[in-house]
Amino acid sequence: MAVALPKNFSEVRQHLQEPLIRNSFFIMASSFVAAGFGFFFWMIAARLYSQVDVGIATALMSSMGLLILISRLGLDQSVIRFFPQRDKNKVLGTAIIVPTAVALGAGVIFVAAVDVIAPELVIVRTVAPLYLAFLGAYSITWVLEGALNAIRKSEYYFVLNLLYGSRILFLFPLVFLGAMGIFSSFGLSFVLGLILALALLSRCSIRPAAGVDRVFIREAWQFSAGAYIAGILMSAPNMVIPIMVLNVLGAESTANYYITYAIVSILFMIPYAFTTSLFVEGSHGGEMKKSVLRTLASMFALLIPAIIGLALFGEQILSLIGKDYVEGITLLRVLALSAVFVSICQTFISIAKVRNDIRSLIIISGFVSVALLGLGYTLMHQFGLIGMGYAWFATYAAGTLLTGVILWKKGWITSS
Repeated sequence: MAVALPKNFSEVRQHLQEPLIRNSFFIMASSFVAAGFGFFFWMIAARLYSQVDVGIATALMSSMGLLILISRLGLDQSVIRFFPQRDKNKVLGTAIIVPTAVALGAGVIFVAAVDVIAPELVIVRTVAPLYLAFLGAYSITWVLEGALNAIRKSEYYFVLNLLYGSRILFLFPLVFLGAMGIFSSFGLSFVLGLILALALLSRCSIRPAAGVDRVFIREAWQFSAGAYIAGILMSAPNMVIPIMVLNVLGAESTANYYITYAIVSILFMIPYAFTTSLFVEGSHGGEMKKSVLRTLASMFALLIPAIIGLALFGEQILSLIGKDYVEGITLLRVLALSAVFVSICQTFISIAKVRNDIRSLIIISGFVSVALLGLGYTLMHQFGLIGMGYAWFATYAAGTLLTGVILWKKGWITSS
C-alpha cells in the first residue's frame, strides 16, 4: 500500500489535521518544551542555589522518578490501549489508584530506610509528608498525561507541559529553603498540573471513578505486565550506561557521554512522538498498515534532515558547552545515525502493543537491553568511549533486522 505525499499547501494542511500526524506534532512539541524548560530550570537553579543544594535536590527528584518508574505496573500503557473499548472513567480511576498506592507504599519504605538506602538524603525524613504529597501528585499526573493522549487531545498535553514551566518561577521565592526550594518548585508544578489535567479531562466528560475496576484489572493484567517489563528493559540502559562508563573509562568520559547523549536525545523525541501517536491510533482501531506507513514517512521526513544537521553542526554545538566536549563529535555522529534504527524498533514496539503481542514486545525489548549493555561494555574496553556509540548503532541495526523477521513470520508485512 503506497502513501501519497502531500503535493500542495491544501494537501499539507489536510495531512497535518489527521489525528495521527496532529497528535504526533503536539507530543513532539511537548517534548521540546519540556526539554527547554528543563534546561532553563537547572541553569537558573545553578545560579540561585549552592552546588550542594542542587546536588541534593537532583538526588531527591531522581529517587522520586525511580519510585514512579517501578510503580507504574504497565497500567499507564493500558489506559491508552483500552480507553477506546472500555468505560474511560473506570479505567482511568483504576490506573490512578493502583500505581499511586504502590508508589506511596514504596515512598514510605524509602523514607523509613533512607539512612541505609541513601544516607545523603536523610533530609527526606524531616519533610516526609511533603515528599509523599509530591510523589502522589507526580504519579497521578503521569497517568492523566497518558489519558489526554489516549483521547487524541495531545494539544491539552502540550498545554500541560507549558504549565510545568511554572517550576522556574517558584525557584525565586523559595530560594531561602535551599535544596527543598528546588525540590518544592518541581513538586508544586505537578500539583498545578494535576489540577489542570483533571479540569481538561472534565471538559471531555472524563472523570476518574473512585473505585478499582477488578474486571478491567483481570482482563488487562497480561498486557500491563508485558508493557511494564518491556518499559523497564528499555529504560534500564539509560540508567546503567553512565555508571558503566564511569567504571570503565572514568569521570571525564562519563561527562562526555552524558552531554553527547543529551544532545542526541533531542532526535529521539521525533520517533517517540510519532510512535506514541501510532499506538493511540491503533488502539482506536485505525487501519494499522496505512498508519504505520504514514508514521514512517512523516517521521523520516523530519528525522533525516535533523540527523544531517546534527552531523554537520554537532562540533559547534559541543563547543558551545565547552571545548573539552568537542572530542565527543564522533560519538555524537554515530549516535545520531543510530536514530534511524531506533525509530524502526520503536515503531515495532507500538505495533506489538496494538496487536497485544506481548511475547514479541518482550523479545525486542530484552534483546535491545541485553545487547546494548553487553556490547557497550565489551566495545568500550576495545575502542574507548566511541565503543558505546558502536554498540548503540549495532544493537539497534540488529534490532531492526529482528523486527523484520518477526513481522515477516507473523505475516504482518503482507496483512492490512
